[in-house]
Amino acid sequence: MTDDLPIAKFSRVMLKISGEALMGDQGYGLHPPTVERIAREVKSVHDLGVEICMVIGGGNVFRGLSGSAQGMERTTADYMGMLATVMNALAMQAALEKLGVFTRVISAIPMDQVCEPYIRRRAVRHLEKKRVCVFAAGTGNPYFTTDTAATLRANEMACEAIFKGTKVDGVYDKDPMKHDDAKRYDTVTYDQVLAGHLGVMDASAIALARDNNLPIIVFSLDEPGGFRGILAGKGTYTTVN
Repeated sequence: MTDDLPIAKFSRVMLKISGEALMGDQGYGLHPPTVERIAREVKSVHDLGVEICMVIGGGNVFRGLSGSAQGMERTTADYMGMLATVMNALAMQAALEKLGVFTRVISAIPMDQVCEPYIRRRAVRHLEKKRVCVFAAGTGNPYFTTDTAATLRANEMACEAIFKGTKVDGVYDKDPMKHDDAKRYDTVTYDQVLAGHLGVMDASAIALARDNNLPIIVFSLDEPGGFRGILAGKGTYTTVN
């Protein structure tokens, strides 16, 4: 095996990114060059032979909690947020297929004209055929975040790890954007994340990962080649386990 094609540490993974990651420098919506950049990162890992699931948030279009905070009925607001994730998933599918990576958008809310309904065995078969599966519409239920949806789907798909792409290169004891003395953890336990409110994922997602011994790897999505590097045993990241 050459240096150009390292051996991946995992064979099937879940990549969780926020909707805001697709905005680029804009304040709202999709920034196509940013979507394309992330798609290239995904393709570089796919080229290693890794089977990839994805969950993308919807905060760049509509965030259910924000709508609820402004007086909208919570269930309706959450459903609107789920629909936003479908839009992001379709954008990622288009970017990946433009790069030659076969992709399936699989929605927890049936909408047969634009994507597939979620059927676990069918989704597993797509992964076995080396198609990227982008899971949309959260869990299909209000009151659950896309973090929880990602953890749920990762368990159902028997993923070996969740890769949480963020703006920073791991988990810190406080916000490194605001505090120069923030300390980065190489590893941290699920219970430390919950007790310290470290902001990796919401509590439901962390608890679900803990109960199923599913490691969460937090890394910077802005680091070129970061996703591929970690799978090859390099790079800077924090492992929650």
